[in-house]
Amino acid sequence: MVNAQRFVDQRMLRCGYTTGICAAAAAKAAARMLLLGEDPLSVSICTAHGAPLTLPVLDKKLDNGVAICAVQKDSGDDPDITDGVLVYAALRRAHAGISIDGGKGVGRVSKPGLDQPVGEAAINSAPRRMIKQALEEIILSSGYVGGLAVEISIPAGVALAEHTFNSRLGIVGGLSVLGTSGIVEPMSEAALLDTIRAELSVLAAAGKHAVLFTPGNYGEDFCRHKLGLGLNEHIKCGNFIGASVAAAVERGFKRILLVGHIGKLVKLGIGSTNTHSRHGDGRLETLLACALAVGAELPLLRELAACLTTDAALSLLREYGLLQAAMEELGSRIGYHLRAWAPPDVEIGFICFSNAPEPDMLCRSANALDLADIWRVY
Repeated sequence: MVNAQRFVDQRMLRCGYTTGICAAAAAKAAARMLLLGEDPLSVSICTAHGAPLTLPVLDKKLDNGVAICAVQKDSGDDPDITDGVLVYAALRRAHAGISIDGGKGVGRVSKPGLDQPVGEAAINSAPRRMIKQALEEIILSSGYVGGLAVEISIPAGVALAEHTFNSRLGIVGGLSVLGTSGIVEPMSEAALLDTIRAELSVLAAAGKHAVLFTPGNYGEDFCRHKLGLGLNEHIKCGNFIGASVAAAVERGFKRILLVGHIGKLVKLGIGSTNTHSRHGDGRLETLLACALAVGAELPLLRELAACLTTDAALSLLREYGLLQAAMEELGSRIGYHLRAWAPPDVEIGFICFSNAPEPDMLCRSANALDLADIWRVY
């Protein structure tokens, strides 16, 4: 079992293990049945970083030369919908080499740009290496001289895949078998960033050179209902605005538009590349600086400092007649930092809005509406 813990958001959270390491462990257990004649109750395996795991082996079967074993996924304290699913490996002898394929509940790649080519099972490279290494270990200890064919399946994956981004990424029919280290880090930012990068890779492979980012649902709604934009080539970047821009640049995107609520985008005014509260706040401090820059006097500054939300601060600025000027100042600061994150040959723009009292644009880059025309549907 995984005993490692991580301290996240003032809580000690337990780590888990990935579908990839479960697949490798199930394959190793099946090889012990098929080649060594064992009936394993558990299987020991090392993660990519060398951490040892001992995992229970479930639902074992040996019939007509096929050994089948399952290992149950444990996501630790991470809110992962695959927690508790059974990952199966069905193993049979082959003429030579080691082949790895996916069965029920493991998706198939239908679009270029992902870790595996179109038509292959969505079993990523790192899990494939772990599966192969686990099988090679048993081949060596058994003295077996032939090949092996293994099929990884996750029966519950057919239904669970409907609640993931897989269909959007171009993975059909099931889940992906993932994991680079073998360990699930609770509340991991890396997993979310991997999804963003995969979505960008799929768009790039489809020949797209422009991308529309929104931090969340507010941005999606504003794009759709206020701006009239289609969201087929849109990516939800969450708090990872800087990392998403960098990933887009790395994949050759030349035009980038960011549309977000002021609660997130105001933090760009001080150059925050990650807008999650655990990385700092600075919302009211940024608005205070903008108000001061456009002539706000001490009574207003004191009232702004006492605000709890950006919407409350906007109401005050509107009351004092400084909203437009302060938003122009904020837009200048946001634009400065966004341009600093992208190289000169990449055009980047933004639209910042508020939902109070109703959805309304607060500030934007000079090129924002021209960029928005790329996705406009009405």
